Amino acid sequence: VQLQASGGGLVQPGGSLRLFCVASGSISRIDDMGWYRRAPGKQRELVATITRGGRENYADSVMGRFTISRHNVHNTVHLQMDSLKPEDTAVYYCNARQWSVGYWGQGTQVTVSS
Repeated sequence: VQLQASGGGLVQPGGSLRLFCVASGSISRIDDMGWYRRAPGKQRELVATITRGGRENYADSVMGRFTISRHNVHNTVHLQMDSLKPEDTAVYYCNARQWSVGYWGQGTQVTVSS
């Protein structure tokens, strides 16, 4: 399974970005999908996940500002990021789980700065 993420960029504080990730390859049934991020000098952390049935889970730091969604038929997952803060600056990674095996995308840079 390959994951291709896109949508990152430079945005001012308070702005919005939408991340997009598509899974391809040997796909039979993707279970959980999600987004993680790694800020400079920090470990990778969970941002948001969503089950195949649509149950969402968010890190406390993004609750109320970010929204995760997915399309099971197209094997895509999105992350709508609003009210962005400088501390949201990081490389964002798409993740998908199939048959208990996790797969990672290449990451997309999000920079929040004035």
